[in-house]
Amino acid sequence: MVIGEKIKDLRLSCELTQEELADRCELTKGYISQLENDLTSPSIATLIDILSALGTNLKEFFAEDEQEDKIVFSKNEFIEKKTDEYTLNWLVPNAQKNAMEPIHIVLKAGATTDEDFPHEGEEFGFVIHGEIIIVIGKRKIKVKKGESFYFTSDKVHLIVNRGKVDAEFIWVSSPPSF
Repeated sequence: MVIGEKIKDLRLSCELTQEELADRCELTKGYISQLENDLTSPSIATLIDILSALGTNLKEFFAEDEQEDKIVFSKNEFIEKKTDEYTLNWLVPNAQKNAMEPIHIVLKAGATTDEDFPHEGEEFGFVIHGEIIIVIGKRKIKVKKGESFYFTSDKVHLIVNRGKVDAEFIWVSSPPSF
C-alpha cells in the first residue's frame, strides 16, 4: 500500500490544501508534501492525527477496498419456489439481509398465499396482471391490475386470487419475512 498517495486522495476528497491539512495537524506543509510523495513515513501518532483531520481512522484507512454491492440481478439469479398454489421468485438473492425483500408472485386462479402472521414492518405491492384480494385481519381489499397496495404488517395477512385467471404481482416486505 502506498500511504502517501492514499493520504493525498483523502485530502483532495476533503477539498483541503496541503497547508490546511498541515495546520489542522500542527505539521508543516513541507512535511505533508513529503508524506504524500512517499519521501517520509509518519509515526503512528502522526498518522492518527492526519486521518482524524481527514475524517477517518486507522481501521478504515488500512481496510482492503470492499467489493461494491451488486445492484442489478438477472432472471437466472432469481430464486424460485413453486407450489400448487403459486410461483414465487425472490428478485434479489439473499435479500433477507437487506431492509426490503422484493418478490414476484404468480398466484394461480382460486389460490391463496400462505398466511403471514403479524410482524414489525410494512408491505407494498403492485398488480401486474389479474386481480387479488388482500386479507388484513378481518378486512378484505380488492386490488386490480395497475393498482398498488401498502399496509403495515401488524395483523395476520394473506393474498387471495378469486379470479378465473392467474394473478401476477410484485410484493415487497420490509423487513424481509418470506
